[in-house]
Amino acid sequence: MTGLPDVHAAIVSCARCVRLREYCERIGREKRRAFLHDTYWARPVPGFGDPRAQLLLIGLAPAAHGANRTGRVFTGDGVGGSGDFLMSALYRAGFANIPTSHHLADGLTLQGAFIAAAVRCAPPDNKPTLEEIENCLPHLDAEVAALPAVRIVVGLGKVGFDAYLRLLARRGIVAHPRPHFDHAAIHALPNGQKLIGCYHPSRQNTNTGRLTAPMMDEVFRKARRLLGRAAQACTLQGDAPRR
Repeated sequence: MTGLPDVHAAIVSCARCVRLREYCERIGREKRRAFLHDTYWARPVPGFGDPRAQLLLIGLAPAAHGANRTGRVFTGDGVGGSGDFLMSALYRAGFANIPTSHHLADGLTLQGAFIAAAVRCAPPDNKPTLEEIENCLPHLDAEVAALPAVRIVVGLGKVGFDAYLRLLARRGIVAHPRPHFDHAAIHALPNGQKLIGCYHPSRQNTNTGRLTAPMMDEVFRKARRLLGRAAQACTLQGDAPRR
């Protein structure tokens, strides 16, 4: 099995999607006024978190002036942006050590959680094509393969949710009926994992009230409860008398 460092090196060096690479590099040159003195990452962005994670979150793609600038998912998109909204929820649930995500040296670590994305390059208007999602799927597959402890997957938005179902289909794992994306809905998968839908913490959703902090807390409360049940089941199986 390939380890995360090798998987991430392959992600960072990927040049499969010409449109996305050209866009990310152009954004890195032109920059936003607030970040004129920053050196943009402007490359594909690997996942971030705990290699022993039991909880996997799958987002959409790097933000043009967020992760495309900082090189870390859900990082640097401004105070109150999607990164802060997500990390504050993970912090309240005990999966993150601080409630913000501003830059690589901010001290953020995740405990028991890992964040990936369906697409690793910032797409124009936050809208990757289906071909670009498919091109990136092997990276997600390799990353998931290097995270053997994952039990719960949270799809941050329908694109992330559907990307995980596509990944499973590549492996010959198909749920019947096909899980339908809905916020906080839990779906049992044929491989024993649980898939939970969650509205994406974009400003478009959080500023309009479509996604609130209590709604996101509900998702991670459910994840914690499911992980607790799984741990209890493993303990009971381990304590069972041998026959």
